[in-house]
Amino acid sequence: MSQHHHGHSHAVNYNRAFAVGIALNVLFVLVEVYYGWRADSLALLSDAGHNLSDVLGLVIAWGGFYLGKLRPNHRHTYGLGRATILAALFNALILLVAIGGIVWEAIARFSHPVPIQGGTVMLVAAIGVAINGITAGLFMSGNKHDLNLRGAFLHMAADALVSLGVVIAAAVFVWTGWAWLDPAISLVIALVILLGTWGLLRQSLHLSLDGVPESVELNAVRNYLTSLPEVSAVHDLHVWAMSTSEIALTVHLVVRDGHPGDTFLNRVADQLHHDHAIEHATIQIETGVQICALSDHT
Repeated sequence: MSQHHHGHSHAVNYNRAFAVGIALNVLFVLVEVYYGWRADSLALLSDAGHNLSDVLGLVIAWGGFYLGKLRPNHRHTYGLGRATILAALFNALILLVAIGGIVWEAIARFSHPVPIQGGTVMLVAAIGVAINGITAGLFMSGNKHDLNLRGAFLHMAADALVSLGVVIAAAVFVWTGWAWLDPAISLVIALVILLGTWGLLRQSLHLSLDGVPESVELNAVRNYLTSLPEVSAVHDLHVWAMSTSEIALTVHLVVRDGHPGDTFLNRVADQLHHDHAIEHATIQIETGVQICALSDHT
């Protein structure tokens, strides 16, 4: 027999945050492209390119967020929560492409440094600090528990720091006249983006392959189940992410003296939810061990 427990998380609706964030960043990209072209600033243009990738990233993250809220149906019995994981993965890949473009252009610009209009660059980049900071703040509350929202937050927080770097570079250029500072800052921008993207890429790829979420310590889950006085053995324990904010578990528990009843099953499922944030726990009760092909043989 089995028991399927659903925990219910009360997630904030981020539709307005996505809409505001996208609108602000589209407007800012247009401003950066225009003034970057006028000032002949690679740092400003590369930041605009990255912001454009962030607009696409926000659109993808919003799409994943929307699909993840759809109810299960006879074609997708778990719903479409996995779309949030794919959105995070696509965002990471988009950022890697943007990094490559920035590095390529910066290396070329080192050979032919071009003076920039420092005052214009400083003003536009300062606006970017404000817009990116505001947008990052819209996703701050969801950053810690949802990888998809974390991707959106990291993009915008990194952009705020990058824009601040552009302000500093322009100020130094006005003071020193060093034209090579513009492509140099572009390389620093690329490095900042790479550092922020790597963890997102690694985690989203891991979850897309049904890896155990980083927030779950599998041995701790197994030890808890094994320690239950009604249980004599634990096997076929599997934990994976249904979405960037929901975790599922299936397990076979071999009991000592017949079926322990629904009270036992509800208690175990509630404890798994409380200690490990496992939203969907399916527990099968057995009186003898029958190991399946996917079993870890423990």
